[in-house]
Amino acid sequence: MLTSRHIARVGLVATALLAATMMTACSGGGSPSGGASGGGAAATTIKVVYQKTASFTAADDLMQKVKTEYEAANPGVTVQLDPITAEADQYYTKLALMEGSPATAPDVIYEDTFQVRSDAAAGYLLPIDDYLAKWSDWSQFSDGAKQAGLGDDGKTYGVSMGSDTRGIYYNKTIFQKVGLPTDWQPKTWADVLSAAETVKAKDPSVAPLNIFASKAAGEATTMQGFEMLLYGTNNQLMDTQSSKWLTGSQGFKDSLSFIQQLFSKKLVPSMDVALDANLQSIVSTQLLPQGKVAMAIDGSWLPGGWMTGPNAWPQWNTTLGVAKMPTQNGQAPGAVSMSGGWLLSVGADTKAPQAAFNFVATALNKDNSLAYDIANSQIAVRQDVASDPSYLNTNPTAKFFSDLMSVTHFRPATPDYPQISQAIQVACESVATGQATPDQAAATYDQSLISIVGQDKTQAAS
Repeated sequence: MLTSRHIARVGLVATALLAATMMTACSGGGSPSGGASGGGAAATTIKVVYQKTASFTAADDLMQKVKTEYEAANPGVTVQLDPITAEADQYYTKLALMEGSPATAPDVIYEDTFQVRSDAAAGYLLPIDDYLAKWSDWSQFSDGAKQAGLGDDGKTYGVSMGSDTRGIYYNKTIFQKVGLPTDWQPKTWADVLSAAETVKAKDPSVAPLNIFASKAAGEATTMQGFEMLLYGTNNQLMDTQSSKWLTGSQGFKDSLSFIQQLFSKKLVPSMDVALDANLQSIVSTQLLPQGKVAMAIDGSWLPGGWMTGPNAWPQWNTTLGVAKMPTQNGQAPGAVSMSGGWLLSVGADTKAPQAAFNFVATALNKDNSLAYDIANSQIAVRQDVASDPSYLNTNPTAKFFSDLMSVTHFRPATPDYPQISQAIQVACESVATGQATPDQAAATYDQSLISIVGQDKTQAAS
């Protein structure tokens, strides 16, 4: 039976289930005071839940390592690793179902930053400020990283594992073959479209560009696809001055129009691939390594899967170039990126809060953060990791993607963002499949937005 504290989450779980049905197929360092006892002497098992996919094993590698270290340092405490093998959107759904009952709720949770406020508001995460105050390593985390774990009440509900940015990967071999420059840097959306059309005309065996635009791709569609376009226009999702969501946005319509052009001109992978729920893994393990796509708008973490592991691709750095995503018409600042990241949080239903937090502290001490950030091509959020020579020298694209932080944007950190993100995904897929025009899809989004947040929390875009 759900307690009263969990009732608030029922709607979110229902939303997650609805999203799932619509899918057609993303040491050094001090330790906190207290060991496994203090808050968790009565418990002998800590359940740790995190994501794992064919192309993403960095979290599993980290957790396996930390389990060994933690159990050795805390005799009598067992760490139960419970990886969820699923792409990001399915992971959110399955995690929500686990969190819905104290009987299945995890002690330690691998949490996307955009889910923190809604999960904290629903009572599924434990505020950890008292534990952080006793953890000397907390001073190493950047202010931005600390903000990422805040709930609406100003309390901290997670510790950042790293951040990320997004750009355009392009195949230099294909570009040279079709007559495009191998030091390519588009200045406008039109330049991106022109390059895609050139690839299609001169090498029709290759998909010119991958952009996520389906409901099945979940948050990848919202961030890597739509928001990489929208935040390069003169509009955003929310007015930062009034903190109201925007309706009637020309930038919203223009972003959908760009997606429509790519799909209607067949400048993207075939529709069966574009709508595949596993597209994120397909892009990183097949389309890019096998030279089946010329360009891909994607995240800074991809090289982590190519440098080591089951999907190692030694030639990635000589085969691929990286370019900044341009703004719509080349307007200042000239380029755009989106940033997110993941955290480790403590579940509100844990019977061993100190032990659960100690696991988080062990996982994100300097040595483990360094290993994870290198393996997953993360932008480091610990100062001692960011300045470490091994971090700086391992990944050839680290500086490029880190420099994009100067032009990056973050998703609105509100509890209702997950539902709004789903409405964006519906809009994108409707224009990609030809079921709606950009104007129609934008109008449907506006209606959904108002139904989610209320008329009083919206305003017409200028």
